[in-house]
Amino acid sequence: MKAVSSVMIAGAALALAACAQQEEVLVVEEPAVETVATEYTVFFGFDRADLTDLGAQTVSEAAAAATSVGASSVSVVGHTDTVGSVQYNQGLSEARAATVVGAMVADGVNPAIITASGRSELELAVPTEDGVREPRNRRVEIGIN
Repeated sequence: MKAVSSVMIAGAALALAACAQQEEVLVVEEPAVETVATEYTVFFGFDRADLTDLGAQTVSEAAAAATSVGASSVSVVGHTDTVGSVQYNQGLSEARAATVVGAMVADGVNPAIITASGRSELELAVPTEDGVREPRNRRVEIGIN
């Protein structure tokens, strides 16, 4: 019996030594962090520069995000589809950008941090041939930094 006890004690000692050598893994969950969107897209009707109800809502969300994070800059870039001349579409893309800037300023964004430009039909979201009415190309992109 003494030999069996010695073997059991030796076995227990080996098991404890093996456990002591194992690394302990600790799983820690990251706390939920609220993220703020930094890019927004506002769509426009054909040959229009006024905000739809959905467009106004999107601009308000972008303005709220810009003010809540203390944005250092906001980029507003207008675009058109390929109907009309590049020159005409340049003016329309700038008018769309100006509409969005005006709405953002009305919603409390500091105008000093906003830059606005128009890209006419030169940076299409959906590539099309000339003269194609593509609603996804008639947009303003808002970037918050």
